[in-house]
Amino acid sequence: MIVLGVSSPSSSSSVHHVLTSLGISPQLHSWRASSFRGIRLDTGVRAATPLSYRGGASGGRMMVNMAKREEEMKEIRAKTTEEINEEVIDLKGELLMLRLQKSARNEFKSSEFGRMRKKIARMLTVKREREIEEGINKRLSRKLDRKWKRSIVVRPPPSLRKKQEEQKAAEAEKSS
Repeated sequence: MIVLGVSSPSSSSSVHHVLTSLGISPQLHSWRASSFRGIRLDTGVRAATPLSYRGGASGGRMMVNMAKREEEMKEIRAKTTEEINEEVIDLKGELLMLRLQKSARNEFKSSEFGRMRKKIARMLTVKREREIEEGINKRLSRKLDRKWKRSIVVRPPPSLRKKQEEQKAAEAEKSS
């Protein structure tokens, strides 16, 4: 939708006449005053509601999301560092699989990218918090992180392992 607004500082009656001749209500666009002399074309319509009324319903949703996040952080903190490392490796593998699906133009949920990246970030944050509690400085932490990354054994992510197991089970059924 294209919105047409005409503004002229000197003659408001001519603006009113032009807008009404175009079939546009001048009351809706009176709040859009500017020093622009001429015709302004905008794509889209801006809402004229005050900020206090916007997002009234989403305020409750925000609290629910924060509660879920806090619960997830408690679950992560309950895990050992080794479990966190294993899960980070699995999630990074899943992220790789999503990238491959995207490049192959297969169907996938694009929201999974952000969800997985945030989950990885939360886990690495908890891992770094534990390092800080132990008194490990930033430089040593990076050194340990590089060492850990080199020690990672490449393995298929859980979703791919599940598909491989299903394929093996299907082959076993065919052979028997």
